[in-house]
Amino acid sequence: TRLEDLRVKLENEGLVNISYVVVNHQGPYSQRKFHLLKESVSDYITVYQQDEQQVDVWTTLNGSKDDFLIYDRCGRLVYHLGLPYSFLSFQYVEESIKIAYCENKCGNCSYTEPGIDDVCENITKSADEKLAEIEPKPTGQHSHQHNLRRHRHRHHH
Repeated sequence: TRLEDLRVKLENEGLVNISYVVVNHQGPYSQRKFHLLKESVSDYITVYQQDEQQVDVWTTLNGSKDDFLIYDRCGRLVYHLGLPYSFLSFQYVEESIKIAYCENKCGNCSYTEPGIDDVCENITKSADEKLAEIEPKPTGQHSHQHNLRRHRHRHHH
C-alpha cells in the first residue's frame, strides 16, 4: 500500500507514465501468497510472478528481495536501493525516482513527457524550500553557515 501511496503522490506532482513492477519471490511461500500481493496493489502496479523453473530475476539483476531498481526512461539502471534505503518510510526511493525522472543525461529524448521542465522545476523548488527550512542558522560571530542544498544540473534542449 505504501508503494501505491507513493505512486499516487508522484502522479499528483506531475510525474506521469512511470512503470511500477513488483517481482514476487520464487519460493513456495511467496508463490502461495501471490494473490494476496496482487490484491494489495492497484491495477497501476504490475505484479510479476516468477516461474519456479526460471532463473531467479533477483539473481539476474544482482539484487535481492525488497530491493528497488530504478531505471530511467531509456531503460538504464540509475539506482539500485537495498535495505534499509528501500524502506518507503524514508525518502530515498521517492527522491531517486524524481532524479531519474528529471535528469536528461543523454540529451533530447523522444520518451520525455511534455511539460517535464515545469514539473521538475517545481520539484527542485520544493526540495530547496524544504532544505532551507532545516538549514542551520548562525549562532555566534564565529559560526559558519553550511549550505545543505543539492544542486541539480539540468540541460535544456
